[in-house]
Amino acid sequence: QVQLVESGGGLVQAGDSLQLSCAASGRTSSNYAMGWFRQAPGKEREFVAAIRIGGFTYYKDSAKGRFTISRDNAKNTVYLQMNSLKPEDTGVYFCAARRYSGSVYVPSGYEYWGQGTQVTVSS
Repeated sequence: QVQLVESGGGLVQAGDSLQLSCAASGRTSSNYAMGWFRQAPGKEREFVAAIRIGGFTYYKDSAKGRFTISRDNAKNTVYLQMNSLKPEDTGVYFCAARRYSGSVYVPSGYEYWGQGTQVTVSS
């Protein structure tokens, strides 16, 4: 079992930055690929970024160049640095962990999820 707790969300203006954190407890998160997803009101949960065990990273096209995912295995924590935020980045951001190989883009492939943290970007 892995428990995930997100933090760092908030209300910011367009162009601002935020850093989200995902603290993992239970089994060490270093054995898991970690992902960030977001869900806007009335929309499906969508992939934002992921990082594999070996450190390879993946990003949603609209996040490339603005967001950076990283992990600190010693702290069992994954981060999402978000710069140049836009109103369309608004949503609840969820951290997720997956044990097995496969596509990191699909929510159904992740075994564990956090409760989410709200990010609101005003124009």
